[in-house]
Amino acid sequence: MEDILVPIFVCGFLFVAMPWLILHYVTQWKKAGGITREDEQLLDELHEMARRLDERMNSIERIVAADNPGIDLRRPAPDYLETKIRGDL
Repeated sequence: MEDILVPIFVCGFLFVAMPWLILHYVTQWKKAGGITREDEQLLDELHEMARRLDERMNSIERIVAADNPGIDLRRPAPDYLETKIRGDL
């Protein structure tokens, strides 16, 4: 009895359950598509806010470094700020 049931269950799993599972999640993935416009707008706002906060941190670090010449700032300035500062000089 066991010799007959195991191959039937294995074949049923391989040829029915696995393709159904794969096709189900492929269609779910295609329905989702990508991020919505609202999500994209939120990401853009968060990116802009992070960029402004980074600029503020760099300004504060420059002020602190100017007031205390012996201080060691371990956070390197981003490339776009270094080029902007060099261009101002």
